[in-house]
Amino acid sequence: MGVVTGLLTLDHRHPTPLYAQLERGIRAAIATGRLAAGDRLPTVRELAVELKVNANTVARVYLDLERGGVLQTRRGAGTFVADEPAPAPKKSGAREPELRALVQRCLDEAAVRGFSADEVLRQLKQSIAKQGG
Repeated sequence: MGVVTGLLTLDHRHPTPLYAQLERGIRAAIATGRLAAGDRLPTVRELAVELKVNANTVARVYLDLERGGVLQTRRGAGTFVADEPAPAPKKSGAREPELRALVQRCLDEAAVRGFSADEVLRQLKQSIAKQGG
């Protein structure tokens, strides 16, 4: 598999730390299938240059994701999406408060940027349709 590039974007003006944006972006790319098991990520330096962030930020995210079993680093070959499947999700009832909080954060962030809940819902439906879900 080739190196995955152009996959992530960061908003340098957003209050969320770049580190957190990068980690969420990688996790989201894996969860949505834009990154698959075995895909090679850009080197720390390549991604830092592409995203205009400090290389230490990228290295920290890669290391944390590797410790969490999301990524694997192979000496001399690079950093890859882990081959092992992610752990089974918690029961949906136990995750309901987490999902509710996520939705509320999304709506709050959209409101700050001037979007209505209806606009968010419309965009969400369009994104789901594009993914075939």
